[in-house]
Amino acid sequence: MSSSPRNPYKYYLLSLLIIVLDQVVKMLVHFNMELGSAGQIHVFGDWFKLHYTLNPGMAFGLQIGSEYGKLTLSLFRLAAMAGIGLYLWLLAKKGVHQGLLWCTALILGGAIGNVIDSTFYGVFLDNAPPGVPTPWFHGQVIDMFYLDIWEGFIPEWVPLIGGEFYSLWPIFNIADASIFVGVFTILLMQRKFFSEKPLPENTVTTADETYTNPRQTDPYNPNTLPQNP
Repeated sequence: MSSSPRNPYKYYLLSLLIIVLDQVVKMLVHFNMELGSAGQIHVFGDWFKLHYTLNPGMAFGLQIGSEYGKLTLSLFRLAAMAGIGLYLWLLAKKGVHQGLLWCTALILGGAIGNVIDSTFYGVFLDNAPPGVPTPWFHGQVIDMFYLDIWEGFIPEWVPLIGGEFYSLWPIFNIADASIFVGVFTILLMQRKFFSEKPLPENTVTTADETYTNPRQTDPYNPNTLPQNP
């Protein structure tokens, strides 16, 4: 049974905070760091670094390999952003678990953060890949957080993945991290977020209230209603 409707605006506020923080960090990196490994900053030893890189594809460096892959991805992000925003509103009005609403807000904020990069950075930061027909919707996403847990060459005798150089952890940004935390938490807590306790069989629901009818439950009550076989 769902609870009463919740105010959706506080969840949209979290999304807005994620967007602002994501964009501020990206601008600081863009205007104060050198692109590539030459401008790399070691934060905690060699395993956590700031590394300014441009990601032409999806979160964590994934890409769609086609001529119109980037445009398709940007349009998909716009559609997903609108869909998630509407879904958050409907969930809040339905009165679902607050944890699900906070996680959806994290996903929404992260999605919008990367949509801004894809839509505008090709024009305002001039970071669109060479050869694209228009810089609009072809901007590259700014990534900077690099968890260098392990990287190295896999021997050629290893099946399927041998003969290549791999990094155990990709480079990401705040928007990516927000999406990851939101999705991971929903998967981890889905039983709690999506479980609904059924009403007892003897519950009577009216337009104004829900209550338990004692005439249907007390066997010693002379007024007990007969039960269906």
